[in-house]
Amino acid sequence: MARRKWSFWGIAAAVVGLLAVAAAVYIMVHGLGLNPDLDYGAGAYYYADIPDYEKTLDWDTYSAGEAGLPFWVYLLFFFGWGALVWAVWKRLG
Repeated sequence: MARRKWSFWGIAAAVVGLLAVAAAVYIMVHGLGLNPDLDYGAGAYYYADIPDYEKTLDWDTYSAGEAGLPFWVYLLFFFGWGALVWAVWKRLG
């Protein structure tokens, strides 16, 4: 096997990547940035600290009420759109 010659930018990118991974692991291990008063676990998104956040959402939007479609149809649209975009990206690449 031929040895790959590393360029300066290749080494710099590898060092930055390793430092970013090390920083992420350090932050996760030490629990930095978490609010100790709010225990949301691993899925603590940025809006989890906003009091009464659930009041900002319209929970009835995806119900079968006005729209007349069951929730699984919306999921089907979502995954279908994802498959379509993936196929377009694959075709472009």
